Amino acid sequence: MATRKFRSIEERLNFIEFRQQLLFDNDEISRILFENQITEAEYCEIMDLMDDFRAKIDRGEKVHHGSFEQQMYDILPCHKGDYHLCEYIARAFWEERRWEEVFPALYGGFPKYSHLFENEN
Repeated sequence: MATRKFRSIEERLNFIEFRQQLLFDNDEISRILFENQITEAEYCEIMDLMDDFRAKIDRGEKVHHGSFEQQMYDILPCHKGDYHLCEYIARAFWEERRWEEVFPALYGGFPKYSHLFENEN
């Protein structure tokens, strides 16, 4: 796992406080963020990405998991190529009923997730 480099004590303290809050929240998203050492700023960028994909879906645009994953790697360069993390994040938001339309639009057609959507048709 990549080690984070911090420019200041304040930056390090903010990271520690954010991680402490994740431990208190103790939901799926918080565990993913904590385990992958994702910062609060990166988390905000991820939420913006989820908003962007929701807007595309709402406008009827086609979305693809590959472009989602590439944009996620741009946010999290130390996780480049870890498509599982991208899937986990999208799925965790879906399970928490946040950005519910994004995960099915990106990964709903994957055979490994078909059991999740069997009763929707």
